[in-house]
Amino acid sequence: MKSLLLWNIYEISTKGSPINGVMFRGRIRKLGLEKQFNVLVENSQDAENGVRFAVLEETSAEQVVNYVHSILDDAVVVLVEKSVANPVLSKLKVNQESRYKI
Repeated sequence: MKSLLLWNIYEISTKGSPINGVMFRGRIRKLGLEKQFNVLVENSQDAENGVRFAVLEETSAEQVVNYVHSILDDAVVVLVEKSVANPVLSKLKVNQESRYKI
């Protein structure tokens, strides 16, 4: 039986710098492509001017965090969820499995 991939989710916010509508997500995606690591990235719908990214549980987020800080002085990056299978990044409450029945 195959096991699901587990992801750690991080949230990026800033004190004033815009991060939505400025090709920010694409730059993080390209970083993953160039550095050869898996990354998911989405705008947050439940937090204003926020972006979330996820890396596989066994992957350090350090490359993304360092990159974000190199281009945005006022960026804050916080781990918001650990070990999530099939994560939805735009709205964290969707990842609460107890909310749903099949």
